[in-house]
Amino acid sequence: MRGRQPDPVTQFSIFTANRMGRLHDLIALLSSNSVHVLAVTVLDTSETAIIRIVVDDPQAARVLLKENNFAFTESQLLVVEIASATQLPELMSAFLEAEVNINYMYCFIPHPEGKSILGISMEDNEVGERVLTRHSFRVLRQSDISR
Repeated sequence: MRGRQPDPVTQFSIFTANRMGRLHDLIALLSSNSVHVLAVTVLDTSETAIIRIVVDDPQAARVLLKENNFAFTESQLLVVEIASATQLPELMSAFLEAEVNINYMYCFIPHPEGKSILGISMEDNEVGERVLTRHSFRVLRQSDISR
């Protein structure tokens, strides 16, 4: 996409046994190394879990996950700022208009300037970004959410 910023938001998907304390261990590891979790969602089964996170320092998180034997993958997440919950129908209408499929979405913890932030996994981030920009939504970059 012409003019697109080079630093999309990085999402880590961490694969782990579904056992007591594992999420605590992960968050404590990151926090004790000054890596802040900005968004988190957990998908679990009886045996395993996928912990999806967005952090303010992806490079440091990557090193910590590797050094501490957390199995993970990385992907790019489309992140959009919305002023209020009343904009959610408009956001969904924009995606429907563009015929873009959403795989999943979740909210960020911070709400800068009173605005909410949604992380969205979709089939085609570039198409999603174009439609959001066309509908005057602000798409955020890693540099927008990092320290």
